[in-house]
Amino acid sequence: MKIGIDLGGTNLVAALCKENGEIVSKLSVPTKVGDPEGVKADMKMLAKKVCDNRGISYKHVTSIGLGVPGSFIKETCTFEFATNLQMRNVCFAEAFKPEFDVPVYIDNDGNCAALGEALRGAGTGARNVVMVTLGTGVGGGLVIDGKLYTGSNNIAGEIGHMVIVAGGDQCNCGRRGCMERYCSATAMIRMANEAMDGSADESSLRAVREQSGKITAKDVCDARDAGDALAERVFDKYCDYLACGLANLINILQPDCIVLGGGVSGYGEKLAAPVREKVGADQFKVGDKMTPVHIATLGNDAGLIGAAMLKR
Repeated sequence: MKIGIDLGGTNLVAALCKENGEIVSKLSVPTKVGDPEGVKADMKMLAKKVCDNRGISYKHVTSIGLGVPGSFIKETCTFEFATNLQMRNVCFAEAFKPEFDVPVYIDNDGNCAALGEALRGAGTGARNVVMVTLGTGVGGGLVIDGKLYTGSNNIAGEIGHMVIVAGGDQCNCGRRGCMERYCSATAMIRMANEAMDGSADESSLRAVREQSGKITAKDVCDARDAGDALAERVFDKYCDYLACGLANLINILQPDCIVLGGGVSGYGEKLAAPVREKVGADQFKVGDKMTPVHIATLGNDAGLIGAAMLKR
C-alpha cells in the first residue's frame, strides 16, 4: 500500500492507495497555514487514520508521497516556500516516524496531478502524457516513458511560460506573450472584458458584469452556450491561443496524448472538440496519426494518486 498527501493552501488531504494507485481510503483536514509543526502532526495523523479506516497495518505501507505547491528539494524531502502556506524550509523526511519507517517523496502538485491522470485517468495506458492545467494560471506536467520528467532543476513542465505570441502581453513572470497570459481562465475573462470595452455589441455578459461587478470564465462559456455572439468570438480566439500552445508541445514532444485539467477544462467536450480541430491543423504528423486531446477525469484525486505513486 502507498499513501499520497496533497498539501494545499486550504485543505490537507491524504489517501491510502493500492500499488496500482487505486484509492481505498481518503481523509482531509483544514491546512494549518503558517504552522509547520502542526502540518507535520496532521500529516502523520491522517496517514494513520486512512490506514486504520481500512484495518491496514502501518508496516504494509511501502512509501509516502507529498504533492506541494511552490518550491522544494527532492533529495531531502524539504518544502522550501509557497506564498499561500506561509512556511519556509520544512523537512518532511522524518515526519512520519516511528509509525512509518518508509521512503518519503515530494514533488510539485501539478506534476503529481499529471502522473495521476497518466496512470489512472484520461491518460491511462499511455506512456507519454502532457497535462496542461487551465486555471487562474497555466501549469502542467510531463510524463515520459511512464515517469515524471522534471528536468535538471526539478521545475520542468512550466508550460504556462512558453511564449506563443512574440512581443505579446506582459506576463507575471516578466516575459511577454506567455501561454499563461492567453490560455488561463484569467485570460479568458480579460479578453471578454476587452471585447465588451472595445465595442458596442450586445452581450449578456454586460448585464452579468454590471450586476456582479465582474465576470468569470464560466460566465463566458455559459453565454456562448446561449448563443451570445461576443462570447463566441472570445471563446474562439481563446481556443486559437490554446491550440497554438498545444501544437507546439506536440511538435516538440510527440506525446501519446494531451490531457487538459483545471477549472476551464470543466467545459468538457465543448472545449476539447474545437481545440482538437485547431490542433489537428497545426501539429506536425506522419500520415493520419494525430495526438489526441482529452479532458482530465480524476478531479482532485489526480494529485493524491500521483503523490502516492512518486518514486525516485
